[in-house]
Amino acid sequence: MPTGSILVADDDAAIRTVLNQALSRAGYEVRSTGNAATLWRWVSQGDGDLVITDVVMPDENAFDLIPRIRKVRPDLPIIVMSAQNTFMTAIRASERGAYEYLPKPFDLKELIAIVGRAMAEPKESAKTAAAKPEEFDSIPLVGRSPAMQEIYRVLARLMQTDLTVMISGESGTGKELVAKALHDYGKRRAGTFVAINMAAIPRDLIESELFGHEKGAFTGANSRSAGRFEQAEGGTLFLDEIGDMPMEAQTRLLRVLQQGEYTTVGGRTPIKSDVRIIAATNKDLRILIQQGLFREDLFFRLNVVPLRLPPLRERVEDIPDLIRHFFAQAQREGLPTKQIDQAAQERLKRHRWPGNVRELENLARRLAALYPQETITAAVMDAELAQPTLPIGGDEPHGDESLSSAVERHLSTYFSGFEDGLPPAGLYHRILREIEYPLLTAALAATRGNQIRAADLLGVNRNTLRKKIRDLDIQVYRGAN
Repeated sequence: MPTGSILVADDDAAIRTVLNQALSRAGYEVRSTGNAATLWRWVSQGDGDLVITDVVMPDENAFDLIPRIRKVRPDLPIIVMSAQNTFMTAIRASERGAYEYLPKPFDLKELIAIVGRAMAEPKESAKTAAAKPEEFDSIPLVGRSPAMQEIYRVLARLMQTDLTVMISGESGTGKELVAKALHDYGKRRAGTFVAINMAAIPRDLIESELFGHEKGAFTGANSRSAGRFEQAEGGTLFLDEIGDMPMEAQTRLLRVLQQGEYTTVGGRTPIKSDVRIIAATNKDLRILIQQGLFREDLFFRLNVVPLRLPPLRERVEDIPDLIRHFFAQAQREGLPTKQIDQAAQERLKRHRWPGNVRELENLARRLAALYPQETITAAVMDAELAQPTLPIGGDEPHGDESLSSAVERHLSTYFSGFEDGLPPAGLYHRILREIEYPLLTAALAATRGNQIRAADLLGVNRNTLRKKIRDLDIQVYRGAN
């Protein structure tokens, strides 16, 4: 049976009672209080082997109290509880030197397990970073769902480490945002955050982009160029869409991870590398390994800490917070103030969100820009989220029907679906967006993912096509040509 003295501080009497009963049954001696002053008096007197405290208490915020506790009792484990449940709460708890952060409501079994681990571990002084108040003015990640709470806790644990992280998730889930948060609130925040998208760079230029090149290394190399590794020295290198990295570059990346050094293209002298690697993918790398398209040894080097970001459809309870956040962003950028009513919120929750958070953000900006009313209703949301459908039955198009006729017929059906025959404003851009996606997808499919050939087929600039692929979240799958 475990033993030890635990100090509990929470202004909610019911929580104090529950914790007292659960911890006492587990074999611990428990003392509880509803204010920070009493907790500080106990700690300063040398009482307690562990502290469990709420963040917000009537007389003082725990984040102001914890540094004082760390100063007089650096070996005392502190578990922080909070109903605020934001990313910044988890980060702040970690920055202040808390042993663990638990969002309310919490699982008692999990709490007892955490207490047991904390009491059993050797007492070592935690590293306390001096976080600046201005660092918490903006919240990079939004959401209070259980799925996001777990991500916040993992991120908080990773902030003071240099461990390599592999972020997986569908397009639009916020993988780069998470990578940037790991950098901005981690030990390398003073360094540079450098991001590179493997899918957006021609395959024959990836090695040069990553490692740099010397003058004369290849045709067109008229001067020495620094690669992304050099640019990110002392900071973080984010390798997005790592599954699109060609085999040759994979081999060179593996050497960097194994030996901590690299050579430029055309260079001979090894260069030491001090860079934290964060990779991301929207593909299943294990399948690519089976297909011989990704090195298994590189996968295990990158997958030290796997982090899966849930699609928006798995965290629909976060949608109201997210839409408010995006409306506030749009307002700061000069767009009109917007809000949505309850029915519109429910309509948002029923949508499948194939584009995930990025799709929601784009919707918020569109609503803010195109609609005059301050409150967005469910009718507007229905129109914005409506999926284009082909007529059925007797209205099925003929094989020789022109595109113009098909579009005209579809629009006629679309207009008739509204009570006054008029859909919401912004129709022009909605129609173009609906046409653009299948057009680009068809061109990429016809060229088997070859973006140069697809751009030529469409008659657009290659960089324009790449930008549209990113903006529209089009999945590009390369095949044999």
